[in-house]
Amino acid sequence: MVLDLTGENEDTVRAVMATLEERWATSGIAPVRRDPGEPGVRSRIYADILRPGREGP
Repeated sequence: MVLDLTGENEDTVRAVMATLEERWATSGIAPVRRDPGEPGVRSRIYADILRPGREGP
């Protein structure tokens, strides 16, 4: 799964990535970028929601 995250600030986006990392196998805390002329910050992470040891949907 690919997750594109958009948030008001870097701290918020990093907190969301950390929470997702606790629940799923993810690509980890990714760089956060600011796009000129666009509000907020963005980041992208990859997640395996069927982490070994967890039941599927």
